[in-house]
Amino acid sequence: MKCVVKMLSISLAIAVLMVGYVLAEEKTTPKPQTTCPVMGGKIDKNIFADHEGKRVYFCCKGCIPEFQKDPAKYIKKLEDEGVTFEKTSEAGNKESSPVTDASGKQRNACGDCGCDS
Repeated sequence: MKCVVKMLSISLAIAVLMVGYVLAEEKTTPKPQTTCPVMGGKIDKNIFADHEGKRVYFCCKGCIPEFQKDPAKYIKKLEDEGVTFEKTSEAGNKESSPVTDASGKQRNACGDCGCDS
């Protein structure tokens, strides 16, 4: 009887360790963006905006102005889904919250003054 209890204890310990390993692996595996944060459609890698060093892809150009109204909202939505963003050269420039659209034009998406420069 002691042998059976010991075997069950060892088996349970191994199972717990394996589950922990699998969960840790899921958290560290980068998840690329596959859906548009605005409309939920499949992304087009040629349509994107950069915000605070993060590149966000969209399904169509019409989603970029909606994203620019509240970039933090859409970035949080993707982060909550576990998306890992591609990094851009704008990392660290957080003061004016620049957004670069797919045409390469930078816009200030600060939302405080209503500017679009």
